[in-house]
Amino acid sequence: MDTGLISILFLVIVVIIALSVFFTFVPVMLWVAALASGVRISIITLVAMRLRRVIPSRIVNPMIKATKAGLDVSVNQLESHFLAGGNVDRVVNALIAAHRANIHLEFERAAAIDLAGRDVLQAVQMSVNPRVIETPTVSAVAKDGIEVKVIARVTVRANIDRLVGGAGEETIIARVGEGIVTTVGSSNSHKDVLENPDMISRTVLGKGLDAGTAFEILSIDIADVDVGKNIGAHLQTEQAEADKRIAQAKAEERRAMAVAQEQEMKAKVVEMKAKVVESESQVPLAMAEALRDGKLGVMDYMNLQNIEADTQMRSSLGRTGDTGNKPGDES
Repeated sequence: MDTGLISILFLVIVVIIALSVFFTFVPVMLWVAALASGVRISIITLVAMRLRRVIPSRIVNPMIKATKAGLDVSVNQLESHFLAGGNVDRVVNALIAAHRANIHLEFERAAAIDLAGRDVLQAVQMSVNPRVIETPTVSAVAKDGIEVKVIARVTVRANIDRLVGGAGEETIIARVGEGIVTTVGSSNSHKDVLENPDMISRTVLGKGLDAGTAFEILSIDIADVDVGKNIGAHLQTEQAEADKRIAQAKAEERRAMAVAQEQEMKAKVVEMKAKVVESESQVPLAMAEALRDGKLGVMDYMNLQNIEADTQMRSSLGRTGDTGNKPGDES
């Protein structure tokens, strides 16, 4: 009895383990749900998905949604997109949304958009419901030198045909900002922009800024226009300040050159005085030489000394008279 009971229990355990492994590897409930939904898929195909390391629920559940929505999508297409690293559920949802909105979108294009890294469902939703992009504050300067600050709202709609390889929202914002700067810069006065802000919209729309992008620009509306600084006056002030600094530097350079020249002249004067003193020191030597050679007599030398003494006396008397007679005194 004990041996038979143990054998039965062992058999039951083996059967339970076998069934668990079977139902784990073979998605029977998923196959039943697919059949109940009208999706014709064999149990062998589901097992083959397991062998190809494909999660059957990631294929069967989107397939059920696509079949119920009336889409013509095959299991091989969904499985190949899953193996390529795409999001099968998002692609199917995008196809269903496009089908409901009467937008022509094939599975291959939707899969390519998804593999390109773009949200294909969001693109379809943006095609149905356009999106408004607000640009940052764009600063531009009119011809009169006044700064104008503009904020624009761009209404765009996704262009599904250009989603793969098309530029994004940053390009749209950059091009709109460029158009605003060009329009304001070509205006003769900032008052023209304030009076007719729609001229910016007309000019920017006429440039075809959506070329090569993944969007189609529907409208450009000016949300806000403000007057900024007087850039022209500011630049003129800076230029005048720079000219003043240059003039001061040149004047300082000329002053330094004049001071240097003055010092050179003083040095030359001292040099000439030294030469004069040197020449005067040669006079006594020359007179002594003349006395020795007999070219100058003693009386001649004495007369010369008397003349010098008389000259010094007269100079002293002249200096004394100049000191005693001040300006304004009567003689």
